[in-house]
Amino acid sequence: QVRLVESGGGLVQAGGSLRLSCAASGSIFKINVMGWYRQAPGKQRELVATMTSGGSTNYADSVKARFTISRDNAKNTVYLQMNSLKPEDTAVYYCKLNFWGNDYWGQGTQITVSS
Repeated sequence: QVRLVESGGGLVQAGGSLRLSCAASGSIFKINVMGWYRQAPGKQRELVATMTSGGSTNYADSVKARFTISRDNAKNTVYLQMNSLKPEDTAVYYCKLNFWGNDYWGQGTQITVSS
């Protein structure tokens, strides 16, 4: 059974920074994709950033140059460094792990950016 646990959410003022972490445990295939998605109230869940176990990254245009995804494969942990936060970044942030065509999700962590 695969489990993902996120941490690092909270309240921050516009222009501030936060760092999210997501640790995966269980039977995990070493070749995988880990990433972050977010869902604001009344909106669909959207991609923020992903990173393969080989190091390839993908970012939403709205977060490029502000957010940085990284991972520690030995720890099955993915991070999201968020800088220059904006009120429109306010959302629940979810961690996702994908391998063998299966998606595993974390429980989500709230990020609130005040103006």
